[in-house]
Amino acid sequence: MTLTAPPRLLLVHAHPDDESLWTGGTIARYAAQGVHVTVVTCTLGEEGEIIPDGLRELAADSADQLGGYRVAELRSACAALGVTDHRFLGGIGRWRDSGMAGVPANRHQRAFVAGGIEQQVAELTVILREVRPQVVVTYDAFGGYGHPDHIRAHDITTAAAADCADVDRVFHAVTSKRATEDGAAALADLAGLPFRLPEPGELPVVEDEQITTVIDIVGHLSAKLRALRAHATQISVWQDDTGGASYALSNGIAQPVVDAEYYVLARGPVEGTSADLFGGLGLPGGEPAQDR
Repeated sequence: MTLTAPPRLLLVHAHPDDESLWTGGTIARYAAQGVHVTVVTCTLGEEGEIIPDGLRELAADSADQLGGYRVAELRSACAALGVTDHRFLGGIGRWRDSGMAGVPANRHQRAFVAGGIEQQVAELTVILREVRPQVVVTYDAFGGYGHPDHIRAHDITTAAAADCADVDRVFHAVTSKRATEDGAAALADLAGLPFRLPEPGELPVVEDEQITTVIDIVGHLSAKLRALRAHATQISVWQDDTGGASYALSNGIAQPVVDAEYYVLARGPVEGTSADLFGGLGLPGGEPAQDR
């Protein structure tokens, strides 16, 4: 009997909760199919805004204990998604959440964006060479919505992946304009929705013409919702008894839970990528395109 290694997927995210928000359904789908999924988180999310009133004293301007609390949230989310290989870039607590652009946290001595990019690339390269993923996922050059840590994650992932021969493809996780707008419109019909409906153009999206890959996550929405709930300091999740669902960040703006997650192929062969990150790579065990 010949034993073959499973396909390997590695995702680089800036903060705890990003893995669930941007790629939770994708992670759950591939993990359920036996793909080795590695999630790398670059910071502890110390600068996040806290939703529950009872936890407000954890904030950076008070006890500054939010990062440690979010480690536990991240572990619960990874368990919900089926992730067994999670790592913090440079070790837990090495780099700190930089906050949004232009805030004092950008200048913290341990801020991710204040750290040496060469060292950060080197730390990620070590992980890539150990895991040897065929597919790597991170954000686009804008970081999805302009967060400095997302942009830095993009930069170091691009550089590290280019230096690792095992990486066949790099994808950028994005949000579909069409799916987001259709999903937001459907939220208006849900009775009892506790969040404010988004204004036109208020949610970050990309034009669908730019999207190369659509991953169907219908069979894994429950796992994604469990993972989102795990990040209770950052995300509020609402569901009704008819199957309607939405979530909101600390701004209270309703976001739809859509049936797919979307990617732009940044590097690698395009053949077979329309509905599968591994499509056309000819990996042992066949293409992991069908949900179990």
